[in-house]
Amino acid sequence: MSKHEVVIGFLEDDADQADLISLWLERAGYTPRVFRSANEFRRRLGIEAVDLLLLDWMLPDATGLDVLAWIRGSANAELPVIFLTARSLDEDIVKGLESGGDDYVIKPPKQAELLARVAAVLRRRGVDGEASTDLSVPPYHIDLMRRRVAIEGRDIELTQREFDLATYLFRRQGRIVSRDALLENVWNMSAQVSTRTVDTHVSRLRKKLELGGEHGWRLTAVYQHGYRLEQA
Repeated sequence: MSKHEVVIGFLEDDADQADLISLWLERAGYTPRVFRSANEFRRRLGIEAVDLLLLDWMLPDATGLDVLAWIRGSANAELPVIFLTARSLDEDIVKGLESGGDDYVIKPPKQAELLARVAAVLRRRGVDGEASTDLSVPPYHIDLMRRRVAIEGRDIELTQREFDLATYLFRRQGRIVSRDALLENVWNMSAQVSTRTVDTHVSRLRKKLELGGEHGWRLTAVYQHGYRLEQA
């Protein structure tokens, strides 16, 4: 998986800090998405479909703990979160981790250390930021170079769009992906477009890849949220 396809969200109201960290992430090959407030993050999360969130503790309209609690209780509960904050007391670090944070980095961060921690959390959460030519989710195998999907060695004929949709979903297995996120990232269309093309393609893909649970994986619709590829 190319790092260019790994989206790192950064919830930070300090513009200079946000610009600096975004630059580091871009140079490392990631795609940064900056959110200036908790409300903006909640509003945009469904569309952005970030793979990891860097989270400041002190925000203009909430605390980092508030945001983390909302994430863990939402449809995006599995989103990896790293606190990036100036709060350095041991009790704060413990509280952040015990509340569900995946890691805790104290400001000002060192570039190499922050990027190493991001990469480590992504690996632990099953999002590989390194380039690869295939994706294996047994019994499914996705050949990214030849753009083919096989089930137990049996090739499945997919259109180009279906292949892109399958790849996007398999890379985010276990996580809810909104319809808007699919429009933005698979179709490159505005999330405001009114169309049922996503639903049609998902239904077709579910049938072609036999994602009804018979092979250990199920592609399900999550009411008012989107779709999730999950183990049966």
